[in-house]
Amino acid sequence: MVGAQAVALRASGEKGNHFFKDCHIHGTVDFIFRSATSLYLNSEIFVEGDPEGDLEMAIIIAQVRESSSEDTSYSFVHGKITGTAKDVFLGRAWKSSPRVVYSYTEMDEIVHPGGWSSNRQPERAETVYYGDYKCMRKGATPVTREKFVKQLSDAEAEPFLVLDYVE
Repeated sequence: MVGAQAVALRASGEKGNHFFKDCHIHGTVDFIFRSATSLYLNSEIFVEGDPEGDLEMAIIIAQVRESSSEDTSYSFVHGKITGTAKDVFLGRAWKSSPRVVYSYTEMDEIVHPGGWSSNRQPERAETVYYGDYKCMRKGATPVTREKFVKQLSDAEAEPFLVLDYVE
């Protein structure tokens, strides 16, 4: 099928835990996805513009967590978000309770001012856990973020910043 999405890399780990360091990750839509606990350190995310111009096709993450009792999430620390896409969402609520945190991340102006998508399901604003912590540049403006996005305190961010996060 021409133009269809395909998985370029599938990573599996013990108990679904992953640690990625100094990576260059490139994609268009939902290119980091599934259910796992993953730490991305010093990694650059490059978001390619959709060749057909579909603005709703610029989403980095679709983390799958169906309830707050599941111990899965993604943490991005000291990274960078760049690319050729416009109005990029950092993530979308594919399932009801995704948990994703960006810390100390440089976000270019390509990031949508709201940052995150409830995936056209407004009720998910009550169940998602999307956090920003000391992110920088034009795409990281706390005052424009969706109301459901948490601006984390030092104490709230700390568990997402250490290697123990992935055991």
